Amino acid sequence: MIKIDILTLFPKMFQGPFAESIVKRAMGKGLITVNLHDLRQWTADKHQTVDDRPFGGGVGMVLMVEPIYKALKELTRHSKTSQQKVILLTPQGKVFNQKIAGNLSKQKHLILICGHYEGVDERIREFLVDEEISIGDYVLTGGELPAMVMTDAITRLLPGVLKKLAATRNESFANPLPVTRHAQTGQLLEYPQYTRPADFQGWKVPAVLLSGDHAKVAAWQAQQALKRTRRRRPDLL
Repeated sequence: MIKIDILTLFPKMFQGPFAESIVKRAMGKGLITVNLHDLRQWTADKHQTVDDRPFGGGVGMVLMVEPIYKALKELTRHSKTSQQKVILLTPQGKVFNQKIAGNLSKQKHLILICGHYEGVDERIREFLVDEEISIGDYVLTGGELPAMVMTDAITRLLPGVLKKLAATRNESFANPLPVTRHAQTGQLLEYPQYTRPADFQGWKVPAVLLSGDHAKVAAWQAQQALKRTRRRRPDLL
């Protein structure tokens, strides 16, 4: 089982995504525990201040180090494992991908810090965080949506979450197909998928998929995955 603690200023944002579908079922099975923590509970003043103006001037407000320090100290003290991984969600982090999701799914305890406002006190990065992650080269209003994305991607890789975990091996970026000699990273997009009816308004499913020849189907899938990756994401090759 994996435990994910999320430090956020807006815990209510998570109610919808975490109350539906695969994440909800995984929590119901006890395969993952997700705890939402309002960062304001670790403030000391009556206004529950979590941010302040940056030293040296500048636009916007910066998250203060003290509330995050106190939160991490408490969360790690009550953890059942001594190996927590603390991640700051920020546009300046390395871009999240399937490989990172797989690595994180093997951790016992993750603590995700949702960045906000103009940024965070640099001492948070320097002394309190193990890793910084972004979900793309763009700026969001906060780290809540990235935390949801990462939790979802990690959850579905946990044993017992999906009926057939092997299904994740043929997905985009997983690439178990026998074409890795073409790809330096070993990452390909997923091949095209079809289902019934085999002929809809003259739009026909490729005949090879109806042939029953598993070797030919596998070869076609590998070829199509490589073709799609060349066309849509040549940077992966």
